[in-house]
Order: sequence, then C-alpha cells, then structure tokens
Amino acid sequence: MAASRVLPSLACPSSSRLAVRSTALSLHQLTHLGDQTQWRPIQLNAATAFKVRYEEETTRTTIVPDISHEAFDTKRLRDFDLSGGVYIVTGGARGLGLCLAEALAEAGGKVHCLDILPHPDDAWYTAQSRAVPFGGSLHYHQVNVTDQPALEDLVARIAEDRCRLDGLIAAAGKQMVKPSLDHTVADAQWLMSINYTGVFASATAAARQMLRYKSRGSICLIASMSGLVANKGLTCPVYNSSKAAVIQLARNLAMEWGRVREDGSGGIRVNCISPGHILTPMVMADFERQPGLKELWQKENMLGRLSTPREYRGAAVFLLSRASSFMTGANLVIDGGHTAW
Repeated sequence: MAASRVLPSLACPSSSRLAVRSTALSLHQLTHLGDQTQWRPIQLNAATAFKVRYEEETTRTTIVPDISHEAFDTKRLRDFDLSGGVYIVTGGARGLGLCLAEALAEAGGKVHCLDILPHPDDAWYTAQSRAVPFGGSLHYHQVNVTDQPALEDLVARIAEDRCRLDGLIAAAGKQMVKPSLDHTVADAQWLMSINYTGVFASATAAARQMLRYKSRGSICLIASMSGLVANKGLTCPVYNSSKAAVIQLARNLAMEWGRVREDGSGGIRVNCISPGHILTPMVMADFERQPGLKELWQKENMLGRLSTPREYRGAAVFLLSRASSFMTGANLVIDGGHTAW
C-alpha cells in the first residue's frame, strides 16, 4: 500500500523533531533505508535532511525534519563559504597580500598567490600548511603585474584548470617616500606602473576569465586611506595619488562589468578596501627613518593604535563571498576612525 509523503513547513520550528503524518508503505518500498528499526538519515532533496523511522509492527513510516545542527550542517555563516572557488591574490608572497590569501584559503578557496619574488616568504609555507584542515589550498606563481602578456597568460591558465575564476584581490603595491620636488618623472611612472597600472592589468585579466566562464566573480582592489587624505608626517605624493586612482578605478570597473548580459556573462562586482596604517615591515622601516612617526599616527585615529594585517582578513572574505552580493563600486574604509574626524 502506497501513499504520498506529507512534509511540514520548516519555518519557525519549535523543536528539533516535529511530529508529522505517518504514511503506510510496503516493506519493499523501505529497503533503501537500511536497518529499518533504527533512526536513519535520508536526503530527500539537496537542501534538507530528514530522519525516517520504520515501525515494524504497523509497517508505517514516520518522517520528521531533522533540524539539529549536525544534520543541516553544517557550516555556520555559509554565505562566507568559498569552498570550490578559485581565487587570485597579487602581492601574495608576504605581508598583507599573504594574510588575505590565507583567509580565503581558510574559507575553503583554492587560492593562487602571484608575486614578483622568485619564492615567497617562509611565512607563506606555514600558511599553506595551515589551510589544509579547512579544505582550502595555497599555490604560488612568480609574475610581474606590469608584464601584461605574462599576467594574462598565467591568469588564463589558472582559470582553465577548473573552468572558473571566482575572485581576485589586487594587493601588489609599492611605496615611495620622497618630497614632490625630488620626484622624477621616472619615479612617478615606476610607482604608478605598479600601484595603478598593475592593479588595472590584474583586474582586467581576471575579469576576462570571469566573463569567459560566466563566473560572476568578485574583485577587491587594495587601495588606502591615503587615497582620501594626506598622511601627516609622511611625504609620498605619488603613492597617495596612485591609491586615489585605484578607488576611482573600482567605481568605473563596477559600472562596466556589473550587469548580467544576455549570454549569462557579467555580474562581476568590484570593490575596494582602504586600510589605515598597518604594522608591516615597510611601515616599520618608515618609523626607523622618522622617529616619533609611530606615536603621531597612533594619536591620529580614534582607537589610538595601529592595525595589523590580520584585521583585514574578514573584510576580504566578506567582499569575495556571497555575503556581499549586493555590494559593488564601494570603498570599504578600515582605518580605526582616522578619516572620520
């Protein structure tokens, strides 16, 4: 005797087991349940797990939704889950880029770190091993982001491996501390070629593959609060200008690539992160050259301290995940309140 199975609504359940109408089923219809005298998990669709009980004497089955944490899953804050995705981080050999790459890997992503260095820092290998238990992975490639043909070829090969590219963090950059009157045109061109043109080339190389595979990915450009204000105690006019250009670039790329096209491509989001002062080797070198600079910068923000690279991990995962699905063309300023007063 067969009957249809009626399942209750899962909205606002009051307990982990809800009584539902039993259905009379023949024994041969229940053979796929294994040991029918025990509670058994069974997947009735891709989204919901149920427990099924067979009552031997009445040949009736009771079906109840299993909404316990273990059955439903699975992952907390699943909108931040990057499992199965392919991501690229430029400037990923060390420093902030490596820290952000590790965060993506810990969220489950397959992360390719690109950098001009022949080999990454020792810290990169440590991060690579730490990513394994989370289901993610780190991979290293040497490339110069100002070499557009080489960059395009590498990004295409990375995307071709899984026929997808889900995200990019463009974190490669340099700094030059020098008064404007001492800057040469060559100085300015060199710095802009990395901080702006290299970011532009990275974003377009990634977008080309996202459009090709209809990935609808997310791109995060690392700018700086220095693109919004001049830094007290530190003279770096070209650096600051390059970061302002990156912020404007994100808005324009977001406008150009955001709409989904008739062929299903597009839907690419582009945002910026503008960090405040970060305790990195580059910044520590500035402190050595200019005594009192650290104390000045600490007083300039509302928290009275400088940041560490780890404090930007969450923002990076947020911007590359579904958690920020309606966010594009934005500049996420994380500066301890420096630009807020």
